[in-house]
Amino acid sequence: MSLAVVYSRAQTGIDAPLVTVEVHLANGLPGMSIVGLPEAAVRESKDRVRSAILNSRFEFPAKRITINLAPADLPKEGGRFDLPIAVGILAASGQIPSERLEGYEFVGELALTGELRVIRGSLTVAAQAKASQRGIFVPKGNADEAAFSGHSAILAASHFLEVSAHLAGETLLPAHQITLSAPGRPQLPDLRDIRGQHQAKRALEIAAAGGHSLLLIGPPGSGKTMLATRLPGILPDMNDDEALEAAAVQSISDRGFSPTTWKQRPFRAPHHTASGVALVGGTSHPRPGEISLAHHGVLFLDELPEFDRRVLEVLREPLESGQITISRAARHADFPARFQLVAAMNPCPCGYHGDPSGLCRCTPDRVRQYHSRLSGPLLDRIDMHVEVPAVPKEVLLQPKGEGESSQVVRTRVARARKQQWQRSNCYNYGLSNEQLDKHCSLEKDARELLEKALDRLNLSARSYHRTLKIARTIADLSNEEIIAKSHVAEAIQYRSLDRQM
Repeated sequence: MSLAVVYSRAQTGIDAPLVTVEVHLANGLPGMSIVGLPEAAVRESKDRVRSAILNSRFEFPAKRITINLAPADLPKEGGRFDLPIAVGILAASGQIPSERLEGYEFVGELALTGELRVIRGSLTVAAQAKASQRGIFVPKGNADEAAFSGHSAILAASHFLEVSAHLAGETLLPAHQITLSAPGRPQLPDLRDIRGQHQAKRALEIAAAGGHSLLLIGPPGSGKTMLATRLPGILPDMNDDEALEAAAVQSISDRGFSPTTWKQRPFRAPHHTASGVALVGGTSHPRPGEISLAHHGVLFLDELPEFDRRVLEVLREPLESGQITISRAARHADFPARFQLVAAMNPCPCGYHGDPSGLCRCTPDRVRQYHSRLSGPLLDRIDMHVEVPAVPKEVLLQPKGEGESSQVVRTRVARARKQQWQRSNCYNYGLSNEQLDKHCSLEKDARELLEKALDRLNLSARSYHRTLKIARTIADLSNEEIIAKSHVAEAIQYRSLDRQM
């Protein structure tokens, strides 16, 4: 047989589209050509494949070899096509049977010795192979990661000879098995470690319960960063679907996916010098940025006004839509970005505006200039603005262990989230306008108070809806179906920047 067809997978964003590797042997001057929009690493595979085949004691055919990677308009990158190309050459030259190729997909980079090296994105590749009802050969180093897709026909090989022996029916590879269980909740920082700051802790609980974004405003040393790092500890564990989505993003990142982090919500805290590409993703070959790596987790932006304003503006769309599209001249990629934003900032450039000690020397103009680094549309998209005052000395000296632990708060948060999901199939931060009308029933006093706030604070339509969502979450934490006046009053308190305008 002079023609063989082998199935593989490319990587586009978090998707792994099918690639059909067609290998044709013809008479003529010996040589190998690869067509189908291959990039440099794919074009170089001809040398790796040739050496791997020869060092595996197979014959490299002295014919003209044409390899087509279809579809032709899909860019192909990386060394993942080495294994399917090598398998196709052996099948086309009759050194291994081609009858069984239809039921398998192949990904893996070949060393010159024939050993298989790991690739990025094996989890998404395995998930797509499962949907296509085909078994998949992966390098042994990718086997555990691929198994988290739930695919039962993952064949892990450490050498090209193991793949060829399986296809020849000589030594069959067993399906890779792994126990898909969470490694256990790690020891996260506890809320009990924070002295005082009862209002800020309450705001953190509300943010966790409803999935709301949160901006903490206070002087240096007031505990803003400590509060932000406690948020993952009061969030419930991810379900299987959320865990798979988050793991898929990590799988295609530079660091890859670690099975030890399965079902643990990510916490990302980029430095304020981060570029727009680092934050939202990009480069010529689109890669996920911090907002996607924080998918179903927490993105913490400390010293928010110190970020470049153009960098912060790119957050506006993903905060609303929960995804980001990276477009380049030749390609585009979609990445999920349903993260929970927690940001922190000082009240003024020196950080001590309003401090009774009189340490602040900032003029009103400097304070306004500092606040103007954050655009109104961005602040409008942040659900809660909470002031975090300096901790009094007498509170700071209290014995450790005062207040509720993260575990106690997490129990309330989990119950509120379950109630929200049963009611509207989403958490409160994602309620549409139609769902707000349906699920946010207000008492008469509560509606009158909200109308007064709308007039006096000159709230935008978005701010109004976000205040209503926060009030809905507060009512859920109180296990009440109707939103009361007290719930609305508390929700208004968490829009401090609106009250200052």
